[in-house]
Amino acid sequence: MSRRRALIVGASRGLGLGLVARLLERGWDVTATVRRPSAALADCAGMGPLRIEAGVDIDDDAAVAGLRASLAEQPDFDLVFVVAGVATQAGIPAGLMPRATAAAVFQTNALSPIRFAEAFHKRVAPDGLIVLMTSKLGSVSLNRGGGWGSYRASKAALNTLARSFAGQHGGAAWGLLLMHPGWVRTDLGGRRATLDVETSVRGMVAVIEARSGQRGCVFLDHTGATVPW
Repeated sequence: MSRRRALIVGASRGLGLGLVARLLERGWDVTATVRRPSAALADCAGMGPLRIEAGVDIDDDAAVAGLRASLAEQPDFDLVFVVAGVATQAGIPAGLMPRATAAAVFQTNALSPIRFAEAFHKRVAPDGLIVLMTSKLGSVSLNRGGGWGSYRASKAALNTLARSFAGQHGGAAWGLLLMHPGWVRTDLGGRRATLDVETSVRGMVAVIEARSGQRGCVFLDHTGATVPW
């Protein structure tokens, strides 16, 4: 039986790094991208088959095209997981945030993951998954208290673009999963968060493995529960 293959985009630290480690533990072959070399990621090489692609910024179309060319001779992936995202000045109300900052957040969190998916969907194996890291904060129906307005809006936009992307590729042999990892103690989530990285990634990998072969577009959390749109 052939080993499952994963492409993790944004793996230098936090959830991306944790996903690489967990997938290697589970017997996957992993290709991981980073913008800059990561010693922590390099340390994962002893855990299993790991290929690291540095210099990949999802906001840089030329870098994404270069990655696609670099991986052209590799077998297709059972999982393409875009983890990368930002929360720049998230505490500032959107109406007070510099326009350039808001536009940059939208580009990285909403537009660039979809552009990456468009660039790589033909490299997803039949019955594979494209997974985009989103957040429960992107749920419009759950937004009752406000706060983190630009971040919420960027993730809501990602969710909408993902639904459109799935519709445009309705006959595809892969599924699309929007994943909320929980509130995790990372640089983005902060020290008050309720989950550690290991708990979150164990849950996410379990959900991913359980959804192998399933089509359509769903919005789930790390426990497999559906998140309202």
